[in-house]
Amino acid sequence: MGFLGILLIVVAIGALIAIWYVSVYNKIQFSITKIEHVEGLIDEDLRSKFDIVIRADEVIKKQLDSKKDYLKEYRKLKEEKISNFDLERKLKEAENIINNLYNDNAYLNQNDNMDEIMKNFKIVNEKLTAGISYYNKQTNIFNAFIRKFPNNLIAKIHRFSIKPFFDRKDMTDTEIDDFKL
Repeated sequence: MGFLGILLIVVAIGALIAIWYVSVYNKIQFSITKIEHVEGLIDEDLRSKFDIVIRADEVIKKQLDSKKDYLKEYRKLKEEKISNFDLERKLKEAENIINNLYNDNAYLNQNDNMDEIMKNFKIVNEKLTAGISYYNKQTNIFNAFIRKFPNNLIAKIHRFSIKPFFDRKDMTDTEIDDFKL
């Protein structure tokens, strides 16, 4: 085998490595794109849920003629810089307050606007649950993929790091008490 044969083998090996490299890089990018897409859907659903809380607050104030401001702290959520996970938890708290008021008050229970609001909560909660589940699934796939050798080499070269799950739980740390209820 002469110089030309060796050169062809080196070029072929280089081409195979380049094809593998591009393939792995594209899989990582595709996975990131899926995660970012579902993050956008979750953002949209959280905005919808916030709008539902605000509409419910207006109906509650109007129907109950109460001096008590049940949802005052939740109206300010739009101005706060919090994670989607924390926002989702706060909106769930607001929804629970609204649900309790709806179930405990005949005026609200018989109000058509409140009936529509309660249906909207159900719809947006189903979408959020599906979105969060999909986000966590795709995050798990991404994290598993970039941890494997030799994929982890490409991940390090491009500074891709492990993504946290929706609840910000870091499965790679040593802190065992970061479970959130």
